[in-house]
Amino acid sequence: MEAFKEKIWLSSPTMHGPEIEYVKEAYDTNWMSTVGANINEVERLACEKIGCKYAVALSAGTAALHLAVKLAGVKTGDKVFCSDMTFDATVNPVVYEGGVPVFIDTEYDTWNMDPKALEKAFLMYPDVKLVVVAHLYGTPCKMDEIRATCDKYGARIIEDAAESLGATYKGKQTGCLGDYNAVSFNGNKIITGSAGGMLLTDCRDDADKVRKWSTQARENAPWYQHEELGYNYRMSNVIAGVVRGQFPYLEEHIAQKKAIYERYKKGFEGLPVKMNPYDAKNSEPNFWLSCMIIDEAAMCRQVRGETEALYITEPGKTCPTEILETLAKYNAEARPIWKPMHQQPIYRMNAFITREGSGRARTNAYIAGGARGADGRPLDIGADIFSRGLCLPSDNKMTPEQQDKIIEIIRGLF
Repeated sequence: MEAFKEKIWLSSPTMHGPEIEYVKEAYDTNWMSTVGANINEVERLACEKIGCKYAVALSAGTAALHLAVKLAGVKTGDKVFCSDMTFDATVNPVVYEGGVPVFIDTEYDTWNMDPKALEKAFLMYPDVKLVVVAHLYGTPCKMDEIRATCDKYGARIIEDAAESLGATYKGKQTGCLGDYNAVSFNGNKIITGSAGGMLLTDCRDDADKVRKWSTQARENAPWYQHEELGYNYRMSNVIAGVVRGQFPYLEEHIAQKKAIYERYKKGFEGLPVKMNPYDAKNSEPNFWLSCMIIDEAAMCRQVRGETEALYITEPGKTCPTEILETLAKYNAEARPIWKPMHQQPIYRMNAFITREGSGRARTNAYIAGGARGADGRPLDIGADIFSRGLCLPSDNKMTPEQQDKIIEIIRGLF
């Protein structure tokens, strides 16, 4: 089997034409900075789509999360409960404000924050007043259960919907389910501006604060007057032009991504693997990335260090490292599942909570010998998913024939 002549990407931007027209409009009218019609329009479009009252267009989803943490009033030393299996951009903004992330383990049903582990965390740290939840790979969390626990303890929620724009939970769009909400338009997201993000809220005061902070916190004075710390976080009118041109194609992109997910699911029938799960009764993902997880009995031996991995091939078995390396040989891009935050060197000393309580001491036991809880499941679920899972090529420009070839390559490894 020959390699793909053109690289098959994990998830690359898909442009349609109107984007360049709005960028050209910014150029022709000389509105090239952080003011202009494109910014106003993308904020309006986001509110209309997501169902929130106010949107503030920013330079990145990370900027939106940072200002959400600031709105929440996090101070030095404050503990904040955070999704464990996510990109570190979910967590880093907590540290920007001096907060201390406490990581909540993942659950198998959605690969998101485990509501039972969150309950356990509040029993251990009842004074925590903020929870940061991420919708992994475009699949919504169990928000009702998370919200009920947060309400019980008087905690607020930052919803990291960076990966899930267009996904719904019980009929509501992600991006309006928390007290403070963030989305991303990074280059590989479901729609893109090449960069950019947005803070979404129903509180006008919060929107006004973020708008001010994002433009260096300038006061209403005839000169540059500053009374608090500000940031250079506002979205440019040029980037907004790209996002504006992308918005009408959001549903088309979601449909394409869902077709990719379903094609993988059918193509893997009979293999000892499963696709990344979601609660079909209560949610509809945006299917941003299609992922798979290998059954434990079908895993060949694999070990990962900080930057390298080793595995031993076995007939009828494989592992994420072998699949990733093989796809790369055929010029197709895949990647590992997000490495859990509690396993990252920068956060290795932070508290980590499983549904059975503190998981810090148990993590190494699981990695070394597969320690399990009373229900027979691994104690560290995020580490288990990371060990056995991977993100598949999910580019919506990939043809069915190209995807069939990827499926054939993976089937051949079993």
